[in-house]
Amino acid sequence: MNVDLLVHGGDVLTVDETGTVVPDGAVAVHEGEIVAVGPARHLRARHPAAKEIDAEGCLVLPGLVNAHTHLAMTLLRGRADDVTLQGFLERVLKWEAELLSPETVAAAVRLAVAESVRAGVTSALDMYWFHEAAERSAREAGWRLLTGPTFMDVPEPPDGLAYEERLAWARRELTAQEPREGLRPVVFAHSAYTLSPPQLTEVFALAREFGALVHIHAAENATEVATVEVRYGKRPVELLDSLGLLGPDVLLAHAVDLTGPEIAALARTGTAVAHCPVSNLKLGCGIAPVPRLLSAGVTVGLGTDGAVSSNALDVLGAVRQAALVHKAGGDPTAVGAEQAVRMATIEGARALGLADRLGSLEAGKRADLIVLDLGGPHLRPAHDPWSTLAYTAQSADVRDTVVDGRVLMRDRTLTTLDEQAVISELEAVVRSLPTRAIRCS
Repeated sequence: MNVDLLVHGGDVLTVDETGTVVPDGAVAVHEGEIVAVGPARHLRARHPAAKEIDAEGCLVLPGLVNAHTHLAMTLLRGRADDVTLQGFLERVLKWEAELLSPETVAAAVRLAVAESVRAGVTSALDMYWFHEAAERSAREAGWRLLTGPTFMDVPEPPDGLAYEERLAWARRELTAQEPREGLRPVVFAHSAYTLSPPQLTEVFALAREFGALVHIHAAENATEVATVEVRYGKRPVELLDSLGLLGPDVLLAHAVDLTGPEIAALARTGTAVAHCPVSNLKLGCGIAPVPRLLSAGVTVGLGTDGAVSSNALDVLGAVRQAALVHKAGGDPTAVGAEQAVRMATIEGARALGLADRLGSLEAGKRADLIVLDLGGPHLRPAHDPWSTLAYTAQSADVRDTVVDGRVLMRDRTLTTLDEQAVISELEAVVRSLPTRAIRCS
């Protein structure tokens, strides 16, 4: 069978159920789908290819999944450092009301996509305003973006829609969506402190009517938990559970401040968690109880959060933090290298409800993969691929990035975005912004 693309010659880390590694392996791709994975000598004979990527001396692995981010926050990178979560929100919400538009979001997302492709991130779940502009920018670059309507009942939303208007608009958006391979509809309910229980119930009902994933911030720090508890008499996860809103179609962002019964509720309902270790540490939120979540059987993916709270859209950096930070309690086995890598690949895909299409290199799945150059001295000798990825690899080591069978970066050069033009465009946007807006404190 002739194929469109054959990636061959490197060690292929499939991230399948048994963790199969194929030395001198190959991945054959046709019409955006993986059709075979196996030894290079066999696949080269069976699958003549229109295009090839020689991965000798490299590691081939599934593309990384960013399970929680706010991509257009690249616009404000470095503008809200060294503050608490509540201080961060106070600043950022004010800036967003003044600065965001479809044009600024589109430019900021183009930069975020360029950064992500360079870092080997092939898909992301993006909660932000003007999602249509973000989706358009990602689609033009050939990048996999899951996004949709965001609900956050604040006084001055950037798009000017009141809550009731937003409900009607979101219904129209969801109705008009066309199915696409490797994607699903998503509805974003910001949090239990920006939406009331009746509003949460309405938003979740709307999402479930359309079979959408629901993504929500929950239990990010102790102050948030206390705020919700004072207001409604229940902690955020406890409140969601009491309303019947937890479930396998729900992904919580952060989940740092959890009780034992709340962890049990997540496991019982099949609710997943997007762990954002870098953002949680930088904002002083604490360390999510990931080992306890995993022990309970909760699906845990990895996210970077936005580039204001984490400063980089570096999922490999999140892998390293996830593998390290949980050892601080004294147990070096708390989150191992393989588990951390799985959280950035197959478990991230599972958290999105897309594990049957993404997250591992197996026949029948979408062809999202990356080639990581093992030539650097910090990567040699490469005894174990899981260890290499979790403890030594850097995003700059990613050489090639493929999404849906399309090569978005070849030999560290972006192929669908003019990188310098993207950077210049966002710099021009920043220069045009009201000075008072980005200097307020």
